[in-house]
Amino acid sequence: MLEATDLHVEFSGRGSRRARAVDGVNLSVGAGEIVALVGESGCGKTTLARTLLGLERPTSGKISYDGTPLSYSGRSLRTFRRQVQLVLQDPMGSLNPRHTVYEAVAEGPRIHGLPDEEAVVSSALARAGLRPPERFFQRYPHELSGGQRQRVVIAGALALDPKVLIADEPVASLDASVRGEILSLLLRLRDDLGLSALVVTHDLGLAWNIADRIAVMYLGRIVESGPTEHVLKDPQHPYTQALLSVLPESPNRIVLTGEPPDPTRIPTGCRFHPRCQLVAAGKGTEACTTQPLQVLPATTDPQVSCHVADLVGRDRK
Repeated sequence: MLEATDLHVEFSGRGSRRARAVDGVNLSVGAGEIVALVGESGCGKTTLARTLLGLERPTSGKISYDGTPLSYSGRSLRTFRRQVQLVLQDPMGSLNPRHTVYEAVAEGPRIHGLPDEEAVVSSALARAGLRPPERFFQRYPHELSGGQRQRVVIAGALALDPKVLIADEPVASLDASVRGEILSLLLRLRDDLGLSALVVTHDLGLAWNIADRIAVMYLGRIVESGPTEHVLKDPQHPYTQALLSVLPESPNRIVLTGEPPDPTRIPTGCRFHPRCQLVAAGKGTEACTTQPLQVLPATTDPQVSCHVADLVGRDRK
């Protein structure tokens, strides 16, 4: 349904340097599939999501929807955004406090000139789990709970009957008791409506509960991807192993040193090697610091971009 091919997004940095926020990404989201894009803050997840939505133009590479390359003309983008909708992290920040629930959900249908506005709004609210929908029409965001506000945001996306949702940290601002309800809603929308979704998150526990596939991003590039069970039960990349180690059930905590490098100064060789626990323990190879790794293709098969993982894989064979 939605695919990025050899995608690069750069921004002006200090002096003449360019920040490579997305540095060669191939990623696809299939029909009725939920893909989790995980990684630390600053790794390029949100920039990639914004580019997939057409909100940022790639420096090079392309975005395709349903096999057709995305055009950035006004009419084409308008049509595209009916099919691919965004669900933001903070519902209180994304809802206008002066607009009622009805006005918030009706905004999209009005922009796109959809008929039967009230029926569209009622249907969207009901599908988002706010029933009976008429009871919420005249309420304002401050009169709702956090979970209800997030459901209104989701209803606003559903009002345009999209095929793909891009959810940026959709439960990060919610209480633990409400998070499960919103995740169950996303799964139900996938099952009932055939929706596809890209869920951007730093929480591997969330990804485990909701995603069919996981793509792990570090410093602008996908470093490991594959079916959720495969990636999370047998992580191959040291970065994925470190992310998983912070989960409560993990027996061994891996503490990474430092912060992700400046995207204007991406390290030579493997971009993770300055923080890699295997390199720090002397288990790396010379290639880790000198030899660049290939960009991973868009595939549903398990794959990893790591000199040490490749070496271990050859030894096992």
